[in-house]
Amino acid sequence: MISLKKYMDSPIPVSVAECDETDILPSALAAYGSALLGMGNSSVDACPALGDELKRQLSDLQAGLSTSMCRTAIEATDKGVRERLQDWGRRTERHYREKAGEVRELLLVMVRTAESVGARDQRCTQQIDEVTVRLKAIACLEDLTEIRASIQKSAAELKTSFDRMTAEGKAVLDELRAQVSTYQTKLEAAEEIASRDLLTGLRSRLSVENLLESRMATSSPFCLAMVDIDGFKKVNDVHGHLAGDELLKQFASELKSACRSTDVIGRWGGDEFVILLDCGLPEADGRIDRLRKWVCGDYTVAGAEGAFKLRLDASIGLAGYVKEESMKTLLARADAAMYEDKGASRNESNRRRL
Repeated sequence: MISLKKYMDSPIPVSVAECDETDILPSALAAYGSALLGMGNSSVDACPALGDELKRQLSDLQAGLSTSMCRTAIEATDKGVRERLQDWGRRTERHYREKAGEVRELLLVMVRTAESVGARDQRCTQQIDEVTVRLKAIACLEDLTEIRASIQKSAAELKTSFDRMTAEGKAVLDELRAQVSTYQTKLEAAEEIASRDLLTGLRSRLSVENLLESRMATSSPFCLAMVDIDGFKKVNDVHGHLAGDELLKQFASELKSACRSTDVIGRWGGDEFVILLDCGLPEADGRIDRLRKWVCGDYTVAGAEGAFKLRLDASIGLAGYVKEESMKTLLARADAAMYEDKGASRNESNRRRL
């Protein structure tokens, strides 16, 4: 992994030393930030279930890079990158180990089933062979009564053999169906966990994108709302990231309370959230106004030095889906509306202070 601290501590070549340090630092920070974004994208490809969270964390660290950072801040950023990569590596290893274990167990069930069927077929084949031998022996008999008794006995044994084969086959198939159903339930549960944001429990960004594609494939009207918490970075800077995480969880809970069960609510990344509203634009406007009143207001958060209260506001951008437009265009319109709302809020705040 690239370490910005090691880069800064390493000897500077003569050709570089002749350059202005102010020219080197922006380039180094830009390269480091690009590497962080690249690692985030690669983590999603390597493990879709866990990569989205690491991508968001690395993106947040990349966004915090600045040429005005002191050495202590750079070292803290570098340490944060290493810790997040190590944690993600451990969780990814555990995730794939668990998946491999589930697949191994399912394969063992199938092997045991095949062995059971093979053993059953071997027993039935042996019984049929024995009956065949006795039927051949009947040809040597001269007493009709003895012939009839031998045929009846052989027929009864043959029927018993087939009945046992049918019963054993049904039992094996029933057990296999039960085992497959169990693993199907486990896989569905794993998929549900993978589709959720680990911190807030809302839908993950990838899950929202998939559901958004499904909505766009239908003719039903819907709207997309982008929600951004105003001044969230200040909460992290003043009260710490644990307090920031607690605020995000509370805010996510309020979003769920303010939305309908048919709405899709997800965490887009950082302090941004997204909502798919199952209605047209006129109705969505009214619902967003009510949502804003519900989620904005006073919050009580547990900080490192005890609980504290803060006033939380949010900027919300709304866009109605236009048939045949791309997802990228719809997201861009909602994002632009959100930043327009954020700008309007700042202007209103400035007017109140004048």
